[in-house]
Amino acid sequence: MKLAFTKDLSNKKLHITRQFQASKEMVWKAWTTAELLDQWWAPRPYQTVTKSLDFKEGGFWLYHMLSPEGDKHWCRLDYLSIVAEDHYTAIDAFCDEDGNPNSDIPQMTWKNTFTEKGAKTTVTIQISFEKEEDIQKIIDLGFKEGFTAALENLDELLGNGF
Repeated sequence: MKLAFTKDLSNKKLHITRQFQASKEMVWKAWTTAELLDQWWAPRPYQTVTKSLDFKEGGFWLYHMLSPEGDKHWCRLDYLSIVAEDHYTAIDAFCDEDGNPNSDIPQMTWKNTFTEKGAKTTVTIQISFEKEEDIQKIIDLGFKEGFTAALENLDELLGNGF
């Protein structure tokens, strides 16, 4: 199993499961280190550019995705809870360059869980929304395709051993 992506509209959640041929330590590091996130998070041809990342409870990641035309799409991920190399939860929102949320695009609450079996690590992602219609709005923005492409970038990065 490489990728599973399901919508649970009644519970206002997306469930994504993705397996990687790498140790949990490497996968965790790729999800929590600015220099590594910048190499895979945005779907190509976009690039991720981190302005700041403070990976701790109460900290946040402020970054933008840079289009080939030079457009910047700012995002902020606020870390709520972290259990090292096991899971973390965070609130994700589009924002301005100062980190102020864009209220036109729904916020998402992520719970990312990392499990290792043999030489493979599975990342299980549960994304919660305030309203059922928010899921469709995010899907319509191309989230599934963009995130799938980003995860393929991560496969490549892990395959190269960073």
